Order: sequence, then structure tokens, then C-alpha cells
Amino acid sequence: MLLPMVIAFPLAGSIILLLSAGEMPRRATQLIGPGSVGLSALCALFLASSFLSDPPVSGSFHVVLWHWLTLPGFAAQIALSLDQLSLVMMLVVSCIGFLILVYAAAYMDDDADICRFFAYMTLFVASMLLLVLASDLLALYVGWEGVGLCSYLLVGFWYGELNNALAARKAFVVTRIGDALLFVGLTLIATDVGTLDIPTVLHTIHAGPQTTLGCLLLLGGAMAKSAQVPFQTWLPDAMAGPTPVSALIHAATMVTAGVYMIARLHDLFLASPFTMVACAIVGTVTLLLAAGSALTQTDIKRVLAYSTMSQLGYMYLALGCGSWQGAIFHLVTHAFFKALLFMGAGAVILRMHHEQDMFRMGGLKADMPGVFYAFLAGSVALAGLPLISAGYFSKELILSNAWNLSPLLWFGALSGAFMTALYTFRCVFLTFFGTARGHAHGHTGLAMAIPMSILAVLAIFGGYMQTPAEIGGINMFANLLSPVFGPMREVGGTGLLLIGSLVPIIGVALAWTIWKPRDAVPAPANHPVQQVMRANWGFDAIYNWLLVHPYFTLGALNRRDGLDRISDGITWVMHGGSQVLARMQSGQVRRYAGWIAAGTVIALCLAI
Repeated sequence: MLLPMVIAFPLAGSIILLLSAGEMPRRATQLIGPGSVGLSALCALFLASSFLSDPPVSGSFHVVLWHWLTLPGFAAQIALSLDQLSLVMMLVVSCIGFLILVYAAAYMDDDADICRFFAYMTLFVASMLLLVLASDLLALYVGWEGVGLCSYLLVGFWYGELNNALAARKAFVVTRIGDALLFVGLTLIATDVGTLDIPTVLHTIHAGPQTTLGCLLLLGGAMAKSAQVPFQTWLPDAMAGPTPVSALIHAATMVTAGVYMIARLHDLFLASPFTMVACAIVGTVTLLLAAGSALTQTDIKRVLAYSTMSQLGYMYLALGCGSWQGAIFHLVTHAFFKALLFMGAGAVILRMHHEQDMFRMGGLKADMPGVFYAFLAGSVALAGLPLISAGYFSKELILSNAWNLSPLLWFGALSGAFMTALYTFRCVFLTFFGTARGHAHGHTGLAMAIPMSILAVLAIFGGYMQTPAEIGGINMFANLLSPVFGPMREVGGTGLLLIGSLVPIIGVALAWTIWKPRDAVPAPANHPVQQVMRANWGFDAIYNWLLVHPYFTLGALNRRDGLDRISDGITWVMHGGSQVLARMQSGQVRRYAGWIAAGTVIALCLAI
């Protein structure tokens, strides 16, 4: 069976590279890293072909690797399952991951630690594949922790710089909070059901307070992984890692894990309407706050980081609306254009001597025409320009479902779509148009250009898998996932479609009006409100004040022996008390009789 090999190839590549201890020749490293994920992608494509041409009678391929735990009242196994949902995710992780690693082979060519880099990257892909293919929630949790570990290792890859190490630590700590919530939620489910086998859990659920509590805990874990409010603070700082790491985290792994987990357990979440509403509200709040922050950034990678948070907010809004197909469809199209945008940004950064400030770029369309058109294709998809981008079709599906749930949530999502178009083309105009404010050197090689070209085609045409009824009514994607989620509800209308189509166009037009090419580029705005938006709405400052500084204060107090003195004082009091009590245990019967008599007198006096 090829299914385990999808995970085994990148895992084997990682082990080989790690065991080489950095002694692997550079060219061999550049072959083993992308090559192992490429073999995984080939297996995934073959499995997809077999699955779609001859679907299994049971509805899924299932492979039990071994029984992990067998305890009274609980059992867990390492097993893989391939149905329509895990099929889509497997293809996204392996194929997009392969393109990113091919790109990374050129991007990291001159890095001394390239072997360690690809060891972590292939382990990242293997962990995410385990997460999406696991048929048991305990095995899913292993993959969940695996991607968390790899994100820490890769965000802090250049650990010699303090900011990178701090960013990695921040990502690790914040996501660990979510992982703790997820673990407690899984424990509740295991206690209630007696197993963490996903089909069994979904067939034995029942509405009630324990189910709602379990769903809320799972939602908390997913929110931290996907950088949703209030756990969003780690993702912008994660840009400290190499740009291919950002592409992999944002497009194919890590941040999409929470979306997949909720979609996989959709029947469980349907049993908790309160959690569904909370999920939709969190998504809407996140997409608006993140879009506002993206609009004020000067670092091109941080713009894309906040953009990811915002687009994930759309996915959580779709999940909260019960639009499971809409959430996964946007996950897929987002993988196309976000990987492309990070690759384009990486090409710009590499050729601009690692400059990331958009206000120091400009005029790069002439120097980098290929990169410009690829980045433009990704920007068109991110902005959701009508009919000419994959992002348009997935965004419209979410907007129409949001209207059915709440016009207020729909208006919030529509406002986010306007801001998305505005900050996306602000980035395009500042980077590629106008007067050159820096010099691009070198050229973009084929190893970087080919993955970008493939993703540019997918970013433009990939959305035609699912189109509204008013525009052809193609339901290929929804029909593919219908055995998992059931038939997709008919939603929307011509009026909503027209409004959703006009808003991004207005956003692009306004971006042109404000940031159109000119001789003198305005400096970044520094209004107090914009400063707050640029600083992630002050969340970092609040957390520092509430959590970090008190912890450091306790540490400083302990360093000055303050806590030791308190501990010594408690010891002295306990020792003195024990000495007093010891005198009562002298072994003399007459003294015991005296104590008894004294106690009796005291008791009688109190009683009177």
C-alpha cells in the first residue's frame, strides 16, 4: 500500500540529512530534500488517481500500522485513512510542499547550514502529512506537535541573531498554549467515548455540556495554531525565518492544521451550536484586525503574514457558518497564491540585498518582469478580483454563506475584502512601480522561476473547480467533498455576487489613487492610530504588561534571593512549630494526663 510511503519518503529524507550531521555534500542535500518530498507527491498523485478512478466501497482507504495503546476503557492505534478530505489535503501538502522545496534549493544555495535546513523542512512536511492522514486523534496530535516543533526550529533557523531566537521562542510558547487546550479537549473526548478513533468519535457524539466544552477546547487549540485572535501575536514575528519557511508555514502546513482539524470533526462541532457561532465571530474579528495591520506595514513579508491571518479568518468564518466546502476550498486556493506571493517576495528580497522595506524598493517591474507578473497573479488572487483569480471564487462562497448566517458577519467579511484589495495593491505599487529606490542585482534562476510559474497558473485558474450558479455553476470541488460533508447548500444570489465583485475593484482603484507611481514616494504614515495598527493593535504590549513583565519580575526577585528568603522563613516557622509540638510528646504519662485535663477544661469553658 502506497499510503504510508507518502509520509515515509520525506521522513526518510529528514533522517538521512540529520544523521549526516551537516557533512552531506551540498548538491546531494539539494537532491535529497526536494527529491524526498517529490517522491511523496508522486505517490499522492498516484493514490489520487486510483482513488478517483476506482473509489473504495467503504468510502476510504484504511491502513493500520500498529496498535499503540490498549488500556481498560481506552484504545489507540497508529492508522492512516484516505478519504476525499484527506486526499485534498495530502495533495496540497505534498505538491505545494515540493514546489516550495525546489524553490528553497536555489534560495538557500549559499547557506552554510543548508543540510540542517532541509532536514527540518522535510520533517515539517512529514509531520503535516501524518496530521492530515491520521485516522486517530492521538496520531493526529503527534503530527500536530511535530509541525509545532518544526516551526520552532525553522523560525529560529538563523539562531545566531537574537531576534530570530526570540521569534522562535514566542511562536513555540504561544502555540503550546493552544496545544494544551487541544490535549485537554482530546482527553474529554477520550473519557466520554473511550477512544480517539475519528469515525467512532463522530458516530457516538451527543449534544451536551461536555461536548460543548470539548469543542471549545479544540477550537482554542486550532485558533492558536492558525494565529487567530487572541493568539495571533506569534505569526508576524515568525517572518524571522528564511522566506521558503514562511511559504511552507503559510501555504501548506502549520497554520492550516486548525482549519483541517475542525473540518475533519465537523459532526462533533455541529453538536455544539455555541462553538460554531464563536468560531464565526473569531474568524470575522481576526480577518478585520489582521487586514488593518497589513494596511500599515512597511515590511513586505509582514504584509503577507498579516494577510495570512486575515485569510485564515475567512476560513474560520466559513467553518462557523457550516460551509465546510467553502473553508477547504479557500484553504486550497490560498495555498496557491500565498506560496506564490512568498516566493515572489523572496525573489525580490534576494535580489535587493535582503532589503524588505517596500518604501526602499520601487521600479522593480523593469528589473524583474518575470517576478512582477508572478507576484501580480498572486496579488490578483489574494485581492479576489472577479473572474480572473482563484481567490475570487473561494471568497464569494464564504461571503454568501456568511450572509445566510448573519448580515453583520457578511458586512465584516465584505469590509475585509475591501481592505485586502487595498493593502495587496499598495504592496504591488510600492514594490514594482514608480521610481527605483534601490538596485536589484543578479537574476532569478529556473529553480525559482518554474515553481512560481506553476503556482501563477493555479492562482489564476485554480478557482474554476467551483463557481457560483450565476457563473457556470461548476461544482467539481463541492461534489468531490460531498461524501464527507454532504451536499453543499445553495446560497447567495446575483445581488450579493455583484457587490462582492465590485468591492475589490474599488479597493484596487483607491490603492492606485493613494500609491500610484510618482517621483516622491510619501513616507509611511505615523498617525497614532496607524502606529497601533502597525503594532498588532497593541496585543504584544498588553501581553508583555500582563504576563511577561510580572514573570521577569519574579525571576529578578528570585535572582536576589527574595524567594529563597521567603522559603527559608516558611521553613523556620514550620521548624519552630514542630519544636513546640514535640514537647507534648515527652513519653511521660503524667504530662499526657495534664494535657488531657487542660484540654477538657478549655472545652467545657468554650461550651459554657
